[in-house]
Amino acid sequence: MNVLELLRVGPVIPVIVLEETGQAVPLARALVAGGVRVLEVTLRTQAGLPSIRAIAREVPDAIVGVGTVTQPEEFAAAQEAGASFAVSPGLTPALIGAAKHYGIALLPGVMTPSDVIAARAAGFFQRKLFPAQQAGGVGMLKALYGPFPDTLFCPTGGITVETAPQFLALPNVACVGGSWLTPRVALAAGDWDAITELARQATALPRTSPAVEFQSTGVS
Repeated sequence: MNVLELLRVGPVIPVIVLEETGQAVPLARALVAGGVRVLEVTLRTQAGLPSIRAIAREVPDAIVGVGTVTQPEEFAAAQEAGASFAVSPGLTPALIGAAKHYGIALLPGVMTPSDVIAARAAGFFQRKLFPAQQAGGVGMLKALYGPFPDTLFCPTGGITVETAPQFLALPNVACVGGSWLTPRVALAAGDWDAITELARQATALPRTSPAVEFQSTGVS
């Protein structure tokens, strides 16, 4: 599955930070039960890679990927763990080379017009606007649409269930990334029913069909 196909699966990709590997499988099952299948598990904790491995092995309906990729060597570990895609907060030649070498679909982060131009030159037509709110949010995406109508975004960073519809209404937004689907209180309590309900609400969010036909990224 390439990046464009991943972004079209659902309106929200949860950004998951786990402290305990034992939470990974029940969390993934709860999200999938609510209709959320594409899961980004970040490398912000030691539980990240083991959690990806557990989800890939035990939750076949989930499409699990690795997030917060900042070093090229992390692609090898992600591939070994069973990650189907990778998400990075930025983009470097080393990350591009590693993604190509390991054949992992990469969603790179951008923040400025120069970042967008550099990513497009490298063959990336789907990007993560990060951090979305700090980068200008909806206003920034509207401004980027003029010079870059061939670019599709998954804005991530500071987006909530209340603000997500504003982003999803834009013609250059395929989906949004959000951490609100996996609140720490629910994780700590093992309240998987609450997470399933949050996933259902996220799945029901409306989104605008892109104004133009976007091409897949050249790196997948």
